[in-house]
Amino acid sequence: MKSQVNQVMSKAEPLLQVYDLVKHFPISKGMLLSKQVGAVKAVDGISFTIMPGETLGLVGESGCGKSTTGMLVLRLIEATSGSIVFAGRDIRSLSPKELRELRKEMQIIFQDPYGSLNPRMTAGSIIAEPLLIHRLAGGKALDLRVSELLERVGLDSRFAKRYPHEFSGGQRQRIGIARALALNPKLIVCDEPVSALDVSIQAQVVNLLVDLQAELGLSYLFISHDLSLVRLIAHRVAVMYLGKIVELGCRDELYTNPRHPYTQALLSAIPIPDPRIKMSPIILRGEVPSPVNPPPGCRFHTRCPYAMDICRRVEPGLAPVGRDHIAACHLIGTSK
Repeated sequence: MKSQVNQVMSKAEPLLQVYDLVKHFPISKGMLLSKQVGAVKAVDGISFTIMPGETLGLVGESGCGKSTTGMLVLRLIEATSGSIVFAGRDIRSLSPKELRELRKEMQIIFQDPYGSLNPRMTAGSIIAEPLLIHRLAGGKALDLRVSELLERVGLDSRFAKRYPHEFSGGQRQRIGIARALALNPKLIVCDEPVSALDVSIQAQVVNLLVDLQAELGLSYLFISHDLSLVRLIAHRVAVMYLGKIVELGCRDELYTNPRHPYTQALLSAIPIPDPRIKMSPIILRGEVPSPVNPPPGCRFHTRCPYAMDICRRVEPGLAPVGRDHIAACHLIGTSK
């Protein structure tokens, strides 16, 4: 199946193209908060693409800008600058009416299955809401579509009349997935969709997402801090640090040959279930700098065990380090 997906991706045009995306949240103070005194550089010039039927994993520590990137892609928040092209259309230039129409093709699965479902609505009403908003179904056709969606995500259609508090966390997230599927989207942003679930349930939900992708040809932006989980679902992986993408490549290449010291540190922290294999995690010193005042040069140099003088002065650009593999590090081409 993966070889077939790769063949399709190699022939197709990108479904999503993001160029130099920036999001700075202003910091204001003074009388009625009228004076801007700084900005939180949540996303600071990132670029990536997602092909039809592909999953791009976006990983990094909490606060690095992963979820903000997902919100920007869907235009749930407005970008400071940059370009977001979906299916050949720059969504930043769309009118509210055009954007509303495009929302059918771009959906999101939220992180918290307890907070993302309206407790006053039944499961059936939650799933039916996008269909009613876009006037795509009504009456018996709507009931049939809701039943079909519940069964597609592994829930009994009779659960349509139950309220969110009557479901487990895993079942609630399946309702969220059904809601995201209701409009037959092309792209789904999965914002840490299993981080709030028990470990025993996480694999079930990930397997469901993989099956749905194979069945429906979906593309995913899969946001997570769990690299072992991302390895199960992603075709390519982008690593973020302090608002920047520091490494991006095909999954197997990135996991077996990480080139950026930050990626190496993240991968070294993944537990290995074989006790015969002795691996020492790379311990990073210090704390993540503030996105309000990121360090000059390479943003990782304050914690990098290999930092050189140039790292403190010059920001490295993303450069090829292998086939479909790029990284931003001055160590590339030198010996550590």
